[in-house]
Amino acid sequence: LVIQRAGVLSFVMQSPEKPWLMQVLNAFFNRLKEATHRDPALSLSQWLDDLALMKKNKLPIPLYKINATDNGVNMITAHGAKGSEFGYVFVIGCTQQTWDQQNSSGRGTFKLPDNLVANNQTATSLEESRRLFYVALTRAKTHLHISWFARDEKDKDQVQSNFVTEILENSDLPVTQKQVPDELVTEYLLLKFMEKARPEIDLVEDEFITRLLKNYSLSITHLNNFLSCPLKFYYLNLLRVPAAKSESMSFGSAVHWALERLFVKMKENGADFPGPETLVEDFRWHMTQNREAFTGEAFRRRLAYGEKILPAYYAFHINRWNRTVVVELTLRNIMVQQVPLNGKLDKLEFTGRQVNVVDYKTGNVANAKTKLLPPHTGDPNGGDYWRQAVFYKILLDHDGTRDWEVVSTEFDFIEPQKDQFKTEPVYIDAADVTTVSHQITDTWQKIQQREFKTGCGKPDCEWCTFVKEHRVAVRLHPAEEEAEAGSWQPSRE
Repeated sequence: LVIQRAGVLSFVMQSPEKPWLMQVLNAFFNRLKEATHRDPALSLSQWLDDLALMKKNKLPIPLYKINATDNGVNMITAHGAKGSEFGYVFVIGCTQQTWDQQNSSGRGTFKLPDNLVANNQTATSLEESRRLFYVALTRAKTHLHISWFARDEKDKDQVQSNFVTEILENSDLPVTQKQVPDELVTEYLLLKFMEKARPEIDLVEDEFITRLLKNYSLSITHLNNFLSCPLKFYYLNLLRVPAAKSESMSFGSAVHWALERLFVKMKENGADFPGPETLVEDFRWHMTQNREAFTGEAFRRRLAYGEKILPAYYAFHINRWNRTVVVELTLRNIMVQQVPLNGKLDKLEFTGRQVNVVDYKTGNVANAKTKLLPPHTGDPNGGDYWRQAVFYKILLDHDGTRDWEVVSTEFDFIEPQKDQFKTEPVYIDAADVTTVSHQITDTWQKIQQREFKTGCGKPDCEWCTFVKEHRVAVRLHPAEEEAEAGSWQPSRE
């Protein structure tokens, strides 16, 4: 994030020495990750002292990038803030439309008498919203700022939430009106105008890309990223722009590691699973080894959450698990229609030579529903999880070293939904294999032809937004759904 917003990546991508600077950036970032791994409590002042000492002794100076800080800004929902406290809290968007009308379920804005609620009845959604609003307010230790906008984008007047009105009626708190500067409004409108445009960039030198693509092999992650946005693939998978390990990714890695170790120990013990405490211990060890990926509060919260759900997950599955398994199977250079593929599979369960492929997922299963869908009108490429399941079947079916038959695939969700653990199967037919095989060959051909310099243009695409905000784009193309043709050249001031 700092590399992007501070203009470092923008500078690198516009420099005539892009390939060299990108390698330097990666090397420096890796050095930083090693330093924070050795000392998770490393502070900015300590790092600056180290830099000054290195400069004095003419030692190589690594690039410093803040990975995470307890003193940073946390953008979280009121639900997500439960159990946390912060010195400064800003509760934004406190309008009736946001807090009152959407949560009243058409029952009006009255409050039920307490005796009705206590008499085996539930409070209205408005009262639930009131309690959530109270949660948001009470996260503040010393400073609380409550704000709402006077007009929306359609210039329609907005009314402050009834919760805000109640606070003002019972206090002497000041209300300050702030006017947004015209230049900031202009910049915002320009971004809104550009948000759906598909940005095109200049690629690094052909010779450098040729070296990157030499012996290149396509994975399911690369395939999904390319189909999502070619620029995302270009930056993340080809150039490998440095990126700090995210909190959710590091938590998921710890869970995967613990489950892998559980099945390895089961096989070493003669098909006898160790107790759930072993699962938790391995999870805790991996979390500690990657402590630098978390803030102090996030580490404590994620660690406690894992220690809570893993024993319950173990108890739910212990009598269901297949003990004839292969875990963490890595496949490389599997040729499919002259395209080399690679992949790493979490677990394979066997019944004779028939295989059920299992992939672990952390996260809410409800949010994964669309990712499990095959191609349809709204998403002609299909969901990422559906494609992953088909990709793994293609991998195993083309592995000439093993006589296995993939008969099923499933995604095992580690986090419970309403105290229930879910496993979502994906049923694959010949048409699915044909579709994904075409996606593989088509994407491979586009990668070899360097067709990754134009982004998707989706407003929520991180890399398209980066390119447009930092003026790395050499031209902007209309969104695919727009009728007008052609492109236009942005100014570079």
